[in-house]
Amino acid sequence: MRIEITSKQITITDTMRTKVEERFEKLEKLQIPFITPHFIITKEPKGVKIEATINVPNDKIFAHAQNDDLYVAIGQLFQKLERQLTKYLHKSEASRAKNHGKDMCRTGAISGEEITEPEVQIESDAEIKLNKEFAA
Repeated sequence: MRIEITSKQITITDTMRTKVEERFEKLEKLQIPFITPHFIITKEPKGVKIEATINVPNDKIFAHAQNDDLYVAIGQLFQKLERQLTKYLHKSEASRAKNHGKDMCRTGAISGEEITEPEVQIESDAEIKLNKEFAA
């Protein structure tokens, strides 16, 4: 996959490029199809700022990090990206909207009636003593 890395005021060295590509390989293990990942590195008065924009199917993920050290900023950026991508990956599994109480009442899954459990009949006292001994 081709990763675009652009910079303002800083020349991109091979070590910067390899560091970003190594961390990006870890994100590819999530098996999400990435579309045009783009990283922008800028020199700020407070240090170095790195931004990432990654298009995924039906969504766009953006994160940025700022630090005095570029490699620390890269680490922070990829932690944020990984968090957002795992949230995106498990978005279809989140069923909060489907299973909240009002919808369950409308469909009849929850009713206002009390649930009565059937009584258990015990045949002898010996069975009770035996069960109490094993429970202790």
